[in-house]
Amino acid sequence: MTATRHSQHTMQNRQVSRGLHRWVYFAMIGLAACYALSAWIGFAGSGADDYLLFVVTGFIVMSVVLPAIAGRVWRHHRISAAGRPTTLADWLAGDFDTGDHPVKASTATIEILLPLAAVAFGMTAFAILALVES
Repeated sequence: MTATRHSQHTMQNRQVSRGLHRWVYFAMIGLAACYALSAWIGFAGSGADDYLLFVVTGFIVMSVVLPAIAGRVWRHHRISAAGRPTTLADWLAGDFDTGDHPVKASTATIEILLPLAAVAFGMTAFAILALVES
């Protein structure tokens, strides 16, 4: 194994990554945007509701912006590792280091995106029901 500061190392001919692939982050941003947009489409209308939606949207934006800034700082200060996979398919074929032990990167991606997708698509369903009822 290589030093712990490297973002990836090879273990038994499989890439082990300590960070998520950039497309996973893009999917997280897309799901957050879907959540906020669905809330605005389904529930905007009166002045008090708009104010609360604005506050909730601010929380959603901050939950996306703060990890994005932290990830950018981390990428700027890390030590580059040789053999870094560049495609999502290569990254998904490898392992993801969770701190305790490596798991398949595809499994980690599903476990990360599934709760976000459930909330985003659930809010979309609520928005559709709110539009149908009004």
